[in-house]
Amino acid sequence: MEQMKRRKFLGVSAVGMAAVAGSGVLVPAIANAANVAGWPAAAFDAKKLDEAMKDSIDATSVKTSAKVRLTAPTIAENGAAVPVTVDVDHPMTADDYIESVYLYVDHNPTPLASAFHFTPDSGHAYFQERIKMAKTDMVRAVARTNKGVMMSSKPQEIKVTIGGCGG
Repeated sequence: MEQMKRRKFLGVSAVGMAAVAGSGVLVPAIANAANVAGWPAAAFDAKKLDEAMKDSIDATSVKTSAKVRLTAPTIAENGAAVPVTVDVDHPMTADDYIESVYLYVDHNPTPLASAFHFTPDSGHAYFQERIKMAKTDMVRAVARTNKGVMMSSKPQEIKVTIGGCGG
């Protein structure tokens, strides 16, 4: 029996995977994001901060709390990849935990930059990511507990230099 050559194997595999994907058995997770409970699809489409906040947390302002810490550079040389860290000092027990954390960039074309959902099993409400900023702007994080209590980081200005994604 002839051994199957690598190229022939890859070709057969690619055709097989395409058939499976085309049948609907495999559906990319991102395609179902709008169907996930609690996913703020309208908030990600909002063009103004107040709209994005209303659509995601049903409020347009939230009291600041030292428990929500946003860490980001004062000056970002590249607006296309600004590093931010959000850390929420709150219990993560079965009856009291951080359920969601939202990150907003006040005047971005779409102010809601990201939304993270947690469970008690997460252990800690913490994340690091790189966000895109169109220009120098204010950034804030808002955390919501499973009991509906909301708290916000102090808004932080991040200056995007000319060499970045804006001025």
